[in-house]
Amino acid sequence: MKKKDDPRHQQRKIAAEMLFAQEFAKQDVKNEIATSVNRQKKAIDALIAKSAPAWPISQIATIDLAILRLAVWELLFAKKEPYKVIVDEAVEIAKEYGGESSAGFINGVLGTIIESSKKQLK
Repeated sequence: MKKKDDPRHQQRKIAAEMLFAQEFAKQDVKNEIATSVNRQKKAIDALIAKSAPAWPISQIATIDLAILRLAVWELLFAKKEPYKVIVDEAVEIAKEYGGESSAGFINGVLGTIIESSKKQLK
């Protein structure tokens, strides 16, 4: 099965799109994953800020931030998939929606978060 046909990949893309759209228009989200991410947004953003100190949250591209929030939520709160799968998915979504450097940036930030959270990820 190709990644684009995988229903989990499609769910992640929809959640990332909703998280992205919310940054421009505050609206009720009818997506369980995006709602769960938003519940943990403060903790997630703190981790992202700590793991990418050269990039304040306000300076991270909105789509990159949406993808990072989703991936961090999956890593530390949902804990349903191995971290390698989550990182791969985030990088693939970044390649599709983000800019030239999005995939590398997201991979680096998630790598830092994984290193600092190893005990929590087991």
